[in-house]
Amino acid sequence: MSEYSAPLRDMRFVLEEIAPLATLAPLSRFAEVNAELVLAILDEAGKFAADVLSPLNAIGDREGCRWDDGAVLTPGGWRAAYRQFQAAGWNGLACEPEHGGQGLPRLVSALVDEMWNGANVAFALCPMLTQGAIEVLQQYGSAGQQRTWLPRLVSGEWSGTMNLTEPQAGSDLSAIRTRAMPQADGSFRIHGQKIFITYGEHDLTENIVHLVLARVPGAPAGVKGISLFLVPQRLLDADGQPAARNDLRCASIEHKLGIHGSPTAVLAFGDGEGSVGWLVGPENRGLEIMFVMMNAARFSVGLEGVGLAERATQQALAYARQRVQGSELGAASRDKVAIVRHPDVQRMLGVMVARTEALHAVACVVALAMDLARHHPDAQERVAQQAFVDLMVPVVKGWSTESAVEIASVGLQVHGGVGYVEETGAAQHYRDARITPIYEGTTGIQAADLVGRKLARDSGAAALALIGRMRQVQQALERHGANGDRSDAVLAQIGRALGDSLSDLEVALRCVLQGDGVRNAAVAVPLLEMFGVVTGGWQMGVAALAAGRRIAAGEADRAFLERKLASAHVYAAHVLPRSAGLRTTVVAGADAALALGVALQD
Repeated sequence: MSEYSAPLRDMRFVLEEIAPLATLAPLSRFAEVNAELVLAILDEAGKFAADVLSPLNAIGDREGCRWDDGAVLTPGGWRAAYRQFQAAGWNGLACEPEHGGQGLPRLVSALVDEMWNGANVAFALCPMLTQGAIEVLQQYGSAGQQRTWLPRLVSGEWSGTMNLTEPQAGSDLSAIRTRAMPQADGSFRIHGQKIFITYGEHDLTENIVHLVLARVPGAPAGVKGISLFLVPQRLLDADGQPAARNDLRCASIEHKLGIHGSPTAVLAFGDGEGSVGWLVGPENRGLEIMFVMMNAARFSVGLEGVGLAERATQQALAYARQRVQGSELGAASRDKVAIVRHPDVQRMLGVMVARTEALHAVACVVALAMDLARHHPDAQERVAQQAFVDLMVPVVKGWSTESAVEIASVGLQVHGGVGYVEETGAAQHYRDARITPIYEGTTGIQAADLVGRKLARDSGAAALALIGRMRQVQQALERHGANGDRSDAVLAQIGRALGDSLSDLEVALRCVLQGDGVRNAAVAVPLLEMFGVVTGGWQMGVAALAAGRRIAAGEADRAFLERKLASAHVYAAHVLPRSAGLRTTVVAGADAALALGVALQD
């Protein structure tokens, strides 16, 4: 298995051209954040990812986690790596300074998160869940809860989880049964079982802060009767230190297809008197509050898809460059050559590279919008940026993760038969990626959110506004080509492909906006994929314009810029055409799917 190498040159290009870091300079929150600082952070993160996390990736896959009478032991080397991670302050990168964080932009932390996921996604899941718990407590925790729990969550001394799913409930949270009984001292006693709890039990931190959905007595039925509780693994003594074990236990951990280094726990709350917990926010608003953590996690899982796509692509490239087999088509010599010289392998690798770059760019543009939505001084601009974020989070989550699975699968194909052999390492990336379209809301749930909430609540206004933004890039691309320069001709071709796909997306979008709920649900996933494909084309178009401009200006790094232009061209020729088929499915495919769906019920 090749080791992960952070794509620092690509990240720098993104910060300069795709999601410009300079956009944040006028914001007082980020007045001291400059390119020199950020590039230094990314460089150090890249070293940690490559030198510490990446070598543990195969170890975690091979050893997995071990359950021992309720205790969970992580793979060899993970505890030492986590201590290094925590000591270096990586956990608090984008957290509030008042709680010990560094207050850096989400744009910066997203790039760092991508590195962790590319190097070792199973390890990265622990701090990812902790970040979600921090986000919830920052927004909804009481002053006392923030003082008690946030500093050590931000530092990484303690980790966090979210506890939603139950055996009988699955994704239907209206069916949860976990109970929370109020006590005279203001606390609650929690009784119930939760499943699929990522890092619900482990040996990396001295305490785990569980955020648990449960019902108080007399709560309304369904999702309107769910409250959120903070339930620590260990209760604190008078000095605020972890002491006695709370009344909760890890009943088992799951045996999974991938991410073996990440323990997925079944947690039993309240075998005895009940787990001690405290209400977070108002009663019966738990699901609303938990959506803060879920939305943060969904974007973060999208970054998992980006990181895994990058890792699989690096693996395939490394193998194709060193694997010698067959002679070069069309060459006079019959000498054997590396398979990277074969046209079909070049096609596969080119599509992997182009798609991964598109995933990376779209995620970074959304991360930048998150910073602007939270910190821009103009209220109208904050609203507009948040509308874009809300629209795009299900796309980043659903499209990035589905793409990661497909890209990792193509990576196996590049390897040929040895890709199916575990020792090669390519199979692990595929297995690890396969969970990402499922957890934190399946792709179907993301698509239902996109169509049933995000498009419905404003009658598609945010989506149509986005199409307008993308049209501007298309028009800028199509203005090239008049002087016959090769680069300009390529830009014009990209522009025409983007224009066709934008027309496809607009037709599909208007069809859904005029459709009924049942038919829309049957084609929601194809529409989500369309949004991903087309917004990816939009950002590849932005990259192509920037590369073309820099080439024309005579910049020294011409080979890198030529590759950027070439990958955008591949995306336009091999990925954007998917929009035509997806448009047909969205416009005319619902009745066929529903008819067969009815027949399959018998």
